[in-house]
Amino acid sequence: MQQPLPGASNALTFGILSIVLTLICCGPFGAIFSFIGLSNAKTAQRTFDQSNGEYTGIENVKTGKTLSYVGLAIAAVYLLISILYFGAIAAIIVAAASGGDF
Repeated sequence: MQQPLPGASNALTFGILSIVLTLICCGPFGAIFSFIGLSNAKTAQRTFDQSNGEYTGIENVKTGKTLSYVGLAIAAVYLLISILYFGAIAAIIVAAASGGDF
């Protein structure tokens, strides 16, 4: 009798949370959940590979890994946008303080 793969549902849950938290809240929390989801997916994949077909649910692992990568990519884009945004603000402040023209 086949059993559910340990960690498969965790990988899927953390993959979903990584995207949701990145889009709704902020990037760093999404990135943290992405790394946790990828770690769970790797552990579950290793368990599945070492078993002889006694587990089901590898689809959840693959989906969770994909969602974690997507969440991590979105968090990286948000980080890049934040760096550009605050860099532009700092450049404007420095230019205004030095009396330079834009």
